[in-house]
Parts: sequence; structure tokens; C-alpha cells
Amino acid sequence: MVSATKQVPDPSGADRGRTPEDVPTGQPEARPEHHSTPEHTDALAAGLTRLPLRARIWRRRALIVGVRVARLVSTGLSRFFPAIRYLARSLHRRWRRSLQFRTVLTTLLLSVTSFAVVGAYLSNQIANNLFQERLTQAESETRYNVKQVQDTFDGAQVTDQSSVITLVYDTLTAVEGRGDEIQRRYVFEAMPQQTKPRNRWVESRASDQLTVSVIPPDLRKAVQQSGKDQYWASTVIPVGTEDRPGIAVGNKVDFNGTVYELYLIYDLNTAQQTLDEIQSVLWAGGAVLVLMIGAIAWYVTRNVVSPVSHAALVSEKLAAGQLQERMVVKGEDEVARLGASFNHMAASLQEQITQLATLSQMQQRFVSDVSHELRTPLTTVRMAAEVLYDARHDFDPINKRSAELLYNQVERFQSLLSDLLEISRFDAGVAMLDAEPEDILQVIAHVIEGAAPVAAEYGSEITLRAPAEGIVVEMDARRIDRILRNLILNAVEHGEGRPVNITVAANQTAVGIAVRDHGIGMTPAEAARVFDRFWRADPARARTTGGSGLGLSIAMEDTKLHNGWLQAWGKKGTGANFRLTVPLRQGEEIDRSPVQLEPEDILLPEVQAGRNMLVMDPGPAPVPQAPESVRVPDDAQGDGDAAAAPRSGVTAVPKETP
Repeated sequence: MVSATKQVPDPSGADRGRTPEDVPTGQPEARPEHHSTPEHTDALAAGLTRLPLRARIWRRRALIVGVRVARLVSTGLSRFFPAIRYLARSLHRRWRRSLQFRTVLTTLLLSVTSFAVVGAYLSNQIANNLFQERLTQAESETRYNVKQVQDTFDGAQVTDQSSVITLVYDTLTAVEGRGDEIQRRYVFEAMPQQTKPRNRWVESRASDQLTVSVIPPDLRKAVQQSGKDQYWASTVIPVGTEDRPGIAVGNKVDFNGTVYELYLIYDLNTAQQTLDEIQSVLWAGGAVLVLMIGAIAWYVTRNVVSPVSHAALVSEKLAAGQLQERMVVKGEDEVARLGASFNHMAASLQEQITQLATLSQMQQRFVSDVSHELRTPLTTVRMAAEVLYDARHDFDPINKRSAELLYNQVERFQSLLSDLLEISRFDAGVAMLDAEPEDILQVIAHVIEGAAPVAAEYGSEITLRAPAEGIVVEMDARRIDRILRNLILNAVEHGEGRPVNITVAANQTAVGIAVRDHGIGMTPAEAARVFDRFWRADPARARTTGGSGLGLSIAMEDTKLHNGWLQAWGKKGTGANFRLTVPLRQGEEIDRSPVQLEPEDILLPEVQAGRNMLVMDPGPAPVPQAPESVRVPDDAQGDGDAAAAPRSGVTAVPKETP
């Protein structure tokens, strides 16, 4: 029965048989006496005095060197970690933006993982097979050689010590099988604690300066406690300056009444070299195969991704207006058909866009030409209408009413013509911004005064909440005035006689103006189209003011010239809110608007202490002259003088702090 035992190192085996050498002791060596002189004493004292100074100098030098080394290390780390972070960010950006890089890298990682697992499995299987094959061979050879040794010992006729030693040496040397190299090594050791040894003339023998310490203790214990069974264990054989793996197979033999332990040790260095070569071939072949797979993946993905990348580039150029760009089509495969379809789509889009652009140019030219051509006859008609309107008191009722209708419609026609001319200037790209620093609150006050007659006619009151101090903005006052006039008149017209609230606020970069009505309101879809030209939420609804359908479109174009925002919010039955946001200084970007687009209640938020409220009287229409200032300062809110009295239908009311 054969059983395996595990190797356990024997720390005491290496020193077995060794005894420490005695070190001779003797009397201390006599030293000559030194007679000190005064000169000698002074020199010795000076030397002792200089020792602390030198120690401090060397300590200072060591500190300087340490500081310099620490600085070098710190500098290296400060440059190393940013480089690592930059490389990681570059790889992450490349991973996100490149399909080819992501595919190739994923293929390489999966290939390396697969080959590592398969290579480790194959290496382990090959190592196990080589070991099992060598173990089977070692067990078979050991049985045969041990039988030969025992037969030789049993048939030996020797009585003297020298003959015994010669017989044992010759027999064990034959077991080694020496040739070009030693096939096996042996350790021959007498079992300890034998009760009746006959003639123990041979205590131990070993080949190549081996000792019993190379035999694992567990193997020796198993052999000593067994009968004629054979045991084996893995061990390490010291050969020259290197340690080699090996297998030790142990048995018992008898000679002249003494029981001996015979261990045959087989060198596995050849099998280990074979395994190393196989592993090197596996890893080298795996590395080459991984590189080949990476190259193949790169080539395949390049053939697939390159047309897609080219299509993306051509799409970007088409979106930028380069309608003549096309994809290069090669072959007849799926990618080629995709390129052909893409080119056909691009050609169709180019044709349609060209037609639309031509039609748009014709329409713009038509509107511009018609608008300019109508100015002269319209001026003549207007002059005639004014003459008839001034003389309407001398007409009969029918002609009087006709003169009034003619005058009003000519005024409306002239407003529409002015809007068309302004739109044609925007379309032609000749609209210019004449920006100057001005107080926007004065512009708002001027617009409110101009809208007072319309508000009185509809029965709506206009309230203004604004900061007590002025807000200086670099703007084109004429265009801002036109924007606000369109927003306020639109709010009054659709407010159903309810109040119209105007809120003004500013932050570090922008000023915001919100015009809120509480009338019929509009849906989100209508709010998205409210700035389209000639668009009306209810075309069948009667219009008594304005009516051109271009006011909000012109307001949007004026806002774009200021690099601002013009946004709309509405809800059916609740009203609408229009928010204008323009930068305080031209060229600045708007981060956020200081006023809220979607109101939370009747009055908009963002109202702070120190602001004023103006209430437009819906009663008698004011006189055309505008007041010097419609903003009431804080120090005049409680006075009873003329500064707080109503002027031109405008009532100044102090605001209560919420």
C-alpha cells in the first residue's frame, strides 16, 4: 500500500551532527603604558572640543540632504499623479467617444482573461500529468531497486567491518545508476532506538553529500512505523548551489540483524524544465494570439466604424449648411447601400432646402418691395383720410361714419406696413443695435403712460413693482420700448379687464421684466407658437387694437439683437406671463433670469422691500403729456404734496412690505 505524505521542513536537520567549536580564551593582552605630557594633554582636549562641532556639521549636512531628497520625491509625486489623472481622463474620454477603441479594448481584455484562464488550466493539467508519470516511474523503480538491495544484503557473507562497508557502498552506488547524470540519489539511515542491534557497523550513508534532513519528517515517521510498505513525499534536493524539486520514496531493509531506512530520491528538475518551457510557449503564444486578435478586431471594427464616422462627419457638415457634402461609396455591401441611401437623402434635402430658401427669398423680396411700393400711395391716402376726418362734422351721418372708418383703417394699415418693413429689415440682416447706457425704469414708465388710454378703454389697471433705485442697462431704448409696448398692449387686450402686473428685478448680469395678465390664458402648445409670424390663438376672435400679428415676432427679433431671452407661459383660464431678460452689459452671457417665468400666485414673486407700485386708473383717460417721472421715491410716499398727487390718470400708491 502506497500513501502520500506532505513535506514539512525540518529546521534542525541542517545542523544535525554539528557541534559548536570551542573558542579558546586567554589572558587580556598587555598594552604599553602611555605617559602623558602637557602638550599631549592640550591636543587631546582640543580634539575633544572639536568633536561636538563636527557632529553638528555632519548632522546639518544629513538634514540638508534629507530635505533635498524629500523635495525631489514630493516634486516627482506632484508630477506623477497629475500625469496619471490626465491619462485616466484621456482613456475615459476616448472610451466614451470612440466605438472602435471601446470594441478593440473590450476584445483585448476578454481575450487576455480567456487565455489566462485557459493557460492556467492547461499548465496545471500538464504539471499534474508530468508529476504523476514521474511518480509512477519512481515507485516502480524503487520497488525493483529495494528488492535488489535486500537480496544482496540477504546473500552477503561478510563478517568484518571493512567488508560490510564496502558491500553497502557498492550496493547503494549500483542503486544510483550513475552515468552521464545521476538517475536517483539515496539516503541510508539506521532506524533509531533498535532494541537488539546485531552489528551496527554502518550507521548512515547518503549520495552527493546529502543528509537525512532532506527527508520530510512525516515520511520518516511513516516508514519507521510501517512494515514493508512503501511511502513517498515531495521534497527539495540541494544540488550544488540550487535547490531542485524531487520525490523521496522510502522503504525498510535488513542487514545483519539491523533495520535500515532506505530512501531513493528522484530529481524532477528535467520535468520542471519541460513544464517551464511549455508554460513559456503557452504564454508567448497567448500574447501573440492576443495581439493578432486585437489587430483583427481593429481591422474589422475600422471597416465597420469608419463609414459610420464618415457619415457622422458628413451629417455635421450638412447641418452646418454645407449641403454639397456626400459620402464616398465603395462596393455593394450593406455599408455601401447605407452610403448610397445617405447620399440620396442628402441630395433630396439639398433640393428641398434650396427650393425653400429660394421661396423664402422671393417672399422676403416680395414683402420688402410691396412694403416700399405701398408707402407712397398710402401716404397719399392717409393725407386724404386726415382731410376727410377733420371735415367729418360737415358731413351727413353716413359720410361722417365712413370718414372715421377710413381714418382708423388707414392708421391700422400704416402700422401693418411699418411692421412689414421692420420684418423685411430683420430678414435682410440689416437691423443694427444702437445700444447706450440708460435707465430701463424710465423706458418702462414711458410705455405704461402710452398704454394708459388702452388700459382705461378695457377697464384694466396696470401695477408695477420695481426697485427704488434705477437700473442702468446697455440697450437700444427704441427697441426695448417697442418690445414692452407689444407685451403690455397684448396683456391688456387679452386680460379681460383684469389687472396687469409688471415686475422688474435685476441681478449681477441681467435685468428681468415680467408682464402678467389674468385673462383667457393659453395652452403650452399655444405659448410655444405665440412668437410665430401672423399666428393667432383664436383667428375668429375680434381684434380692436393692433391686429398685424407681427408684434411679438418683432419683439423676439429685437430681443435676439440684445442677446436676451423672451419667453412665454400660459394656462387656460388663469392668464399668461411674458418674461423679457436682457444682459446689463452687451457681450455678457445670461446665467439666469432674476424673475420667475411661471407665477405662483396673482402677484409675481421676487418682490423685496424698497420697491414701489404704480396703479393705472381705469377711469378717465389721461392727457397725452407724460409726467416727468412715474416712479415715486421712498421719501415721497408719505407726503401730501403734489409729488404724490395723481397726474395724467396715474395714481402713485406706496407699497406695503410683504
